[in-house]
This record gives sequence, structure tokens and C-alpha cells, in this order.
Amino acid sequence: MASLNVGGLGEYLREQRRNAQLSLRQLADAAGVSNPYLSQIERGLRKPSAEVLQQVAKALRISAETLYVRAGILDAERDRDEVETRAVILADPTLTERQKQVLLQIYESFRKENGFGGTEDGEADAAVPEPGAEDSTSKGGRPAERPGLEAGGDDSGPRRTAG
Repeated sequence: MASLNVGGLGEYLREQRRNAQLSLRQLADAAGVSNPYLSQIERGLRKPSAEVLQQVAKALRISAETLYVRAGILDAERDRDEVETRAVILADPTLTERQKQVLLQIYESFRKENGFGGTEDGEADAAVPEPGAEDSTSKGGRPAERPGLEAGGDDSGPRRTAG
């Protein structure tokens, strides 16, 4: 079987596994993958999915994004700042796992709000209104009518009559 362009990933995984003092079998069990499959990944014979990389990263207690970059799933140059920020958050020993996940969600929401991430080519989502905009416009983008006033000539539907 020919070696794929994931040799660097395999070497890195082996190094991380040894640093964590885990056998191949222990890591495979912790990550929920087969021992032979993990061995093939380490030898550069298989390219794992993002899901498998995430499971392995969790078992090793390292950043999944780092593994994504090494596997070629994320663009290292374009995503370096985001990966580093995520890695720092995930590595913080003073935060619980839940706190880390919430912080990452907030971070991602701010990136999306500022036009980075979540959409193709970093374009901002034009459908998201500015904060407070929903007070002055209706869902159709027109100025909202003030309560108690009828709009002249507005076809607001049938009126109910008593009786």
C-alpha cells in the first residue's frame, strides 16, 4: 500500500501518544477506533476522517484543530490564528470541558458576526440584522407600524365583525 500525504500526521500522532504514555491499543480503545486502523494512520497508510481525528484528539487531550491542519483538512496559513486561539482555550487547565466548549461557541459566534468563518470565503451573512434593528423594522424589512395606528391603504386582511 502506497503512503499517502499524511505521514507527518502519523508521526505527530505517534509522538503525542508516546508523550501521553499510551500504548497503541490503549489509545485505540480510548478513541473508539480499531487498533489496526490507528496503526495504519500512524504509519501514514490511511487518511482519517475529521470525526476520527476529533476522537483521537480527545483521547490524547490535544487540539483537534491541530490534527486537522496536519491532516490537510484545515488550511494552516489561513486558519492559524483561529487554530491557535482554539488550542489555547482547549489547553487551559483552569476551565472545565463545558466552559471550554461554551467559550469556543462564543468565539465562533463573534467570528461569524465579524465576517470570519461559518460562510464561504469569509463573507458575512447579510441576513443577520444589526443589534437593535428588529425594533425598527418588521420581518419584511419595512418600517414597523406603531401599535394603535392603522396604515392607510394597507391590505391588512379581513376585519372581524360582531354577529
